[in-house]
Amino acid sequence: MGKQGSKEYDPSNVGRRMSGGDYSLSSKMLWLHGLKSHDFHVLRNDSMKYSSCKGSFVGKKHLWFRKDVKSVVFVFVLMSFLILLDSFLVSFFDSMILQNGSTVRKSPGLKEEERDAYIMKEKSPVQMYDRLLKLASISLAKKEFKQESSTLWEEPNRSQVATWKPCADTKVPKSLGIYKKNNGYILISANGGLNQQRVAICNAVAVASLLNATLVIPRFLYSNVWNDPSQFGDIYQEEYFIDVMKDEVDIVKELPSHLALLDLEAIGSLITDADLVKEAKPTDYVRTVLPILLKNGVVHFLGYGNRLGFDPLPSELQRLRCKCNFHALKFVPEIQHVGSSLVRRIRKYDAALSMLDKQLLGNFMHSIDSKQHAAAARGPFKYLALHLRFEIDMVAYSLCDFGGGESERNELQAYREIHFPLLIERLKNSKSLSHSELRKLGKCPLTPEESALVLAGLGFKHRTYIYLAGSQIYGGNSRMNSFTNLYPNLVTKETLLTPRELAPFQNFSSKLAALDFIACATADVFAMTDSGSQLSSLVSGFRTYYSGGSAPTLRPNKKRLAAILSENSTIGWNSFEDRVKKMIEEGQRVHVRRFGRSIYRQPRCPQCMCKSYL
Repeated sequence: MGKQGSKEYDPSNVGRRMSGGDYSLSSKMLWLHGLKSHDFHVLRNDSMKYSSCKGSFVGKKHLWFRKDVKSVVFVFVLMSFLILLDSFLVSFFDSMILQNGSTVRKSPGLKEEERDAYIMKEKSPVQMYDRLLKLASISLAKKEFKQESSTLWEEPNRSQVATWKPCADTKVPKSLGIYKKNNGYILISANGGLNQQRVAICNAVAVASLLNATLVIPRFLYSNVWNDPSQFGDIYQEEYFIDVMKDEVDIVKELPSHLALLDLEAIGSLITDADLVKEAKPTDYVRTVLPILLKNGVVHFLGYGNRLGFDPLPSELQRLRCKCNFHALKFVPEIQHVGSSLVRRIRKYDAALSMLDKQLLGNFMHSIDSKQHAAAARGPFKYLALHLRFEIDMVAYSLCDFGGGESERNELQAYREIHFPLLIERLKNSKSLSHSELRKLGKCPLTPEESALVLAGLGFKHRTYIYLAGSQIYGGNSRMNSFTNLYPNLVTKETLLTPRELAPFQNFSSKLAALDFIACATADVFAMTDSGSQLSSLVSGFRTYYSGGSAPTLRPNKKRLAAILSENSTIGWNSFEDRVKKMIEEGQRVHVRRFGRSIYRQPRCPQCMCKSYL
């Protein structure tokens, strides 16, 4: 996640379009019906009153009747106009909300005014799959008043998933000599945004244990990309972090004074990416870093991130990573408080529903008994969280074509020349794949249109309540139009929280990203469009670790989806549904973490979770 933006608008207009519109129409028709009924009774009473002398008053009666009919017709015409005006205003405000209410992320080197020029420019709606969109719309209309399948909101292999339980925080005997001789202090300066920093922190915990060193509370590098000065204590609870890890890793807030005054670069204690290969092995640390640590008593990992591989790695270090990520890193009360308000407003329910709620929101969501839990689970306000990755930098870097014509291709090329000069040089010296080849290989980010088609293919109804996380959508409303035509009940943190609640988070992209993290992790269903996204990886990992089989995650296979969508002009809707469902089901199969895969994303393994054979 990146820097978030909030443009003010009335949140009541978003996520309530269907119910609000229906209520408005029903109210007006009821009023009109009442008016006509009243007039009917007046007419009837008057007719009875004057029936005995109708010869005298027939002229007046007919004149009165003609006037009354004119009045009714006038009211009817007026109300019809008001209903049409109401529909127009709903559509207008939905358009404005989607254009102005998207969350914002700054792309590398992209100034705010430049970003707005690329993203907020008014464009005609872009649709790549007109025929499928029409079929989806017809299908959703048919299903609107039918019973929705409960399997949409459940894990398909729940009985298998439920056998895996969280246990990374289980206390184990200390390794022999772990504190007998401390080898020194480890400093890290983590780069990236909230989720990259979280991975760096837990990698640092494992490295500190490996090298038998004391870890100093990690620092976060300031970047013009993320533009967020937040430090560890602004995001996570420091004392809690130190306390949870104290039996296995010694953690302090500051370096001792005699080390803090040293010029670490001058004495050779500064370690950069150039000194360690990406996803380094434990032997790399022992060979490269340990001698410096023993010599100087301190090392500083500058720009630290994914510099520790997942395999091969001792089981104990893997467990420490899990304990750090799933247990030790708790958001500060400020984030938990606003996050709980966000979740309550999405669900229209005040209590915690799962272990995920308690872990992420602490005491700001109170517990309920089993009967209340069952009632809440049957409530109407289940929601799907969608992390839609379709930002200008991602779109431009992909080199794909997204159906926007020559003007869009020129715009993306201009962006690449400014922001990705190395990519441009590489393309000059190598043959690039065609747009169609890139799409067939699953290299293209999913568009909002494609994402909506996947949800429709799975059977989610038109009224499904959807929380949109992620960054500002490239193309704005021109891209979101096809999505909101199928799924109008779309909300974001900016539409659910008040300006006053959001004010302390403005200009702090990591804090804003934490709110998206919470809303996605606690959702009834979480859908991602890019499995390589750090947010999607960490959120899906949390849901695997804590859900007990009650938090399904949807992971479209972009390569398989491209093959399905390539048949846009001929495929029948039933066939489309079947193939989309099979694609998603395959991504939901239960399996133990495979060699080399991220333990943050796939914690289902003996080092992180315990399996029950009951």
